Amino acid sequence: MAEQTENEDAEQAESVAESGRPDAFVLHEVIRREGDEELRRRGGALLISALAAGLSMGFSLIVPGVLQAHLPEAPWASLITSLGYATGFLIVVLGRQQLFTENTLTPILPLLHDRNRTTLWRVLRLWGIVLFGNIVGTAAIAAVLAFSDAFEPGLHAAFTQISHHALASAFATTVIKAVFAGWLIALMVWMLPATGSAAVFVIILITWLVSMCGLSHIVAGSVDTFYLVFTGEASMVDYVWRFFLPTLIGNVFGGTALVAVLNFGQVAPEVEAQKESDGEA
Repeated sequence: MAEQTENEDAEQAESVAESGRPDAFVLHEVIRREGDEELRRRGGALLISALAAGLSMGFSLIVPGVLQAHLPEAPWASLITSLGYATGFLIVVLGRQQLFTENTLTPILPLLHDRNRTTLWRVLRLWGIVLFGNIVGTAAIAAVLAFSDAFEPGLHAAFTQISHHALASAFATTVIKAVFAGWLIALMVWMLPATGSAAVFVIILITWLVSMCGLSHIVAGSVDTFYLVFTGEASMVDYVWRFFLPTLIGNVFGGTALVAVLNFGQVAPEVEAQKESDGEA
């Protein structure tokens, strides 16, 4: 039976590779298998990958800052600087590094497929390790930006101006902005197996929308807020209460409820039928 399952998995993967528009069930199965693999990874490997992702997300502040410092003050300038926000996500997603908001979808599908305590514990373990690693990585890169002279003063002014957007809203407003961000990032993860060579374009488009709309992302925004903390523009209380908690709540809800659960719902009958078929085999 194991050999049969492997053959079916290979056929589904081939279907995604060959079809321009694979159906929802095929997308679900590809992402679920990826989630199963992530849930089985060793904690040390997850942590290192999450740290790398947190460090890489620093480029989602660096590149927009460089662009802003060199562009004239004009209404259209923010549209260009927002494109730079995609840089960190491109590095993380294409480099297969662990990003917390991706994991509001990927490991949730195995949990919805196998609704038991063991899978729930594995999901919570994965979330804890990845979120911790991401936040530590963002704090490290923010400290480098704040305390080193690697970038000229004009760039530091741009970093500060951009970073203040992360703390600009009230708690409830930040939650809502984070719901939309978590929704978009999880949708991106759902779509990527079907995009093929267009994956780069999809990542840029979705993350550009997150930045352009001023939405709140727990990892990218942590770089901004830690930078403000290290430069004395904000306190750790500001980081935890005004950014971290509302953004975490919103990102998790947006990714799990609006993408993982809803997209699972459309394929649930097929999933249950396959489980019954596997049980009979």
